[in-house]
Amino acid sequence: MGGRLLNDVVSILVFVVLDMVDFFLCYAFKIADFLIEAEWKPCYCSSAKEAITSSGKILVSEEGESKKIVRVSCSRLQLEEISDTLYTRPYFVSEVCKSKIRHSSAPRRPTFTVNPTIVEMLQGRIGKHRILPAPSETLYPNFSKSAKTKYRFLAVDLLGFGRSPKPNDSLYTLREHLEMIERSVLEPYKVKSFHIVAHSLGCILALALAVKHPSLLKSLTLLAPPYFPAPKGEAPAQYTMRRIAPRRVWPVIAFGASIGCWYEHISRTACLVLSKNHRLLEFLTKLLTRNSAGKLEGYLEEVKNRVKCNITIFHGKDDELIPVECSYDMQSRIPQAQLKVVENKDHLTIVVGRQKAFARELEEIWKNASGLS
Repeated sequence: MGGRLLNDVVSILVFVVLDMVDFFLCYAFKIADFLIEAEWKPCYCSSAKEAITSSGKILVSEEGESKKIVRVSCSRLQLEEISDTLYTRPYFVSEVCKSKIRHSSAPRRPTFTVNPTIVEMLQGRIGKHRILPAPSETLYPNFSKSAKTKYRFLAVDLLGFGRSPKPNDSLYTLREHLEMIERSVLEPYKVKSFHIVAHSLGCILALALAVKHPSLLKSLTLLAPPYFPAPKGEAPAQYTMRRIAPRRVWPVIAFGASIGCWYEHISRTACLVLSKNHRLLEFLTKLLTRNSAGKLEGYLEEVKNRVKCNITIFHGKDDELIPVECSYDMQSRIPQAQLKVVENKDHLTIVVGRQKAFARELEEIWKNASGLS
């Protein structure tokens, strides 16, 4: 109890200071942009209706219940749904005041944290038709010879990761990621059917891919899916943002997630100092502030009604990044899914450290799926 109180007090002090730092950095970057590039550049901390990119303009329409964003790039005109977290990320003091009012009459649920910087989004393998959630050096060597002979395995680096492009004018939406997978994997390798295995935030993309190509899907395997069903009356994206980044100094992963999600200008500064690619942290922030939380409910409903293949969910019982309750909640939305809770494993050791066992489990899933097809 004493440790929790100390964490709360220190967190309040630290994040109030960060609020002020981010506020002043906002104007510092505006001035720097004007002096260096001779133009003011709107940022996401405001509700600006126009944001300038390096290759065009982003026009935001606020009419109706959901915002729409029309992006004019050098090659195409796009209409995107955007999350209310993109332009609505209140400072800590404001959020605390609202939180006290919001939860004054409701029991407080325990807070779990997610470190978005260590989540591997669909870093895996598409084999003849398989998508694996772990790097080849950890999982691929553990597959049987028959599996390696029977299937092709292709590593997927999503936009902004690894050797994939990091386009400055990209909004890194789910649609853009799906198009990238289709153009760089499904189409050139003429994939006619596939099994999907996805880890953590990659599960959202995997669900979207399953909904878009249900007839091609042979099986769907999800590891530690980040599903946080929002209470009635709360915006899904805002609720998920608060669960992922609770603005606490401890544990360290919570602090890192909070900086990346809530403080655009501090993140930009960190990128300038620490990263060769100054847009990487900005990309991670964009990724977490897209409208994926709102779309996830729709994906689950579509999977429940349209996807006929085997669906398996794995979750480490000791996962403190994404609590096992997320998988139980997801299974309640997809009754046909089989949930396997692995004892004494967490967010990473659900695969790392048990590669051989997990490889055998995947091969069994694929074998059973082939028998049903």
